[in-house]
Order: sequence, then structure tokens, then C-alpha cells
Amino acid sequence: MAEWSRLLSVLAQERGAELNRYGFLLCGDRAEAADLVQEALVRVFSRPRRAWELGEAEAYVRRTMLNRYLDLHRRRTRWNRALPRLVSSAPVADHSTDVLHRIDLMDAMRGLSPRQRACVVLRYYEDMSTADIAARLGCGEGTVKRHLSDALARLGTQLRPPTQHVAEERLET
Repeated sequence: MAEWSRLLSVLAQERGAELNRYGFLLCGDRAEAADLVQEALVRVFSRPRRAWELGEAEAYVRRTMLNRYLDLHRRRTRWNRALPRLVSSAPVADHSTDVLHRIDLMDAMRGLSPRQRACVVLRYYEDMSTADIAARLGCGEGTVKRHLSDALARLGTQLRPPTQHVAEERLET
């Protein structure tokens, strides 16, 4: 085993816990501290260097950890300063009512029979004519019209139009 490999092994085994504590004291996060230790070890031992003793190698790893932490902190600080410039200050639209309407519609659609649901989807989602729907389902146009009529009647009783919600909210306030 090469000299640097043996030194790395001894450093990780004997001083690994102390290096992790040092990293934790720097950043205050155990996972980030472990990342600092790993990255410092990789940076220090990725290039061949002169022969070191354990204390010299540990000091160099600690210095590398400190430099890496400071670099990351500077980057985060710069990013946090630049972030407000990157984010649009335009107000974000509230889509919660649209989501609620979609959920209500899906619940109401589950109450339809499979044929009624198929007719509604083909008519209003696929934008097919009643003749095309009848051909696709293998039934008559009158049957398709009946399924659509029954489905719309059932959906109409279960769903209130969005304008009705707005009118009721205005009356309540």
C-alpha cells in the first residue's frame, strides 16, 4: 500500500470523529460537516504530495475544510443577494379555486356510468361529433345523445358553476 494511502486510512480511522466535529462546528449541520470532511480528504489526497506525518496531514485537511466552508458561505451569500433580482416581483396568481373545481369535476365524473363518462370525454375533451362518438363506441347517435344528456344532467346537479360561487361569496361578505 502506498504511503499516502496508509496515511489517509490512519487519518480517517483515528481522527475522523474529530474532523467531523470540526466540520460541525464550522457549519452547524452534521450532513454538511460530513460532506466537508469527505471533500477535504479527496482534495488533499487526490494529488501526490511530499511525505507527511499524521499531524501535518490533519492540519492540511482542516485548513482545506475551512477554505471550502468559507467558499461555500461566500457563494451562498452572493446567491442570496442576487436571488431577489432573479425572482419576478409580479404577484403569483392564486389557482386554488381552479384546483378545487377540478377536484369537484373529477369527483362528479366518477359518479357517471362508464358509457356516460366515455361520451363526455369524447365529446368535450376529444371534441368529437355525436356521429364520431357513435362510430367509436359502436352504438347509435341517439344512444350517444341520451348518454350525454343524462351525464350532463347528473353533472349539473353535482356541480355549481364558478359564477354561482362568486355570487354566493359576495353575498356572504
